[in-house]
Amino acid sequence: MLRILTAAAAITVLGGCTSQPMQGLFQSGKGEPALTAGLKQYDEGEYNGSARNLRTAIDRGLSNRDLVNAYKHLAFINCASGRERQCRDEFRQALAIDPALELAPAEAGHPVWGPIFRSLKAGR
Repeated sequence: MLRILTAAAAITVLGGCTSQPMQGLFQSGKGEPALTAGLKQYDEGEYNGSARNLRTAIDRGLSNRDLVNAYKHLAFINCASGRERQCRDEFRQALAIDPALELAPAEAGHPVWGPIFRSLKAGR
């Protein structure tokens, strides 16, 4: 009987996690396979393919955390390719979803996108 009550309580508590704000944080999206492929391509230096997969992932749907990661990597690609306006736009998208976003120390120290990110973050 105690197990049944414990299970019922857990289901009730976890059922509250389906509220809209919580869904964006923890729920996976249909775009996850494309995100995984895009991040792998990014790590391998295949930036054109990475950007295509990251866009596909965004279009198909991602959790908020994954959206921020996709936009951040698109910003990196655009910054490294000399497309500062697009870089700023991608960082703005990421910061609109997560205003508390911080870059990892190695990312923040990058000579191109580090200053751009800091200027956008300071302007919020």
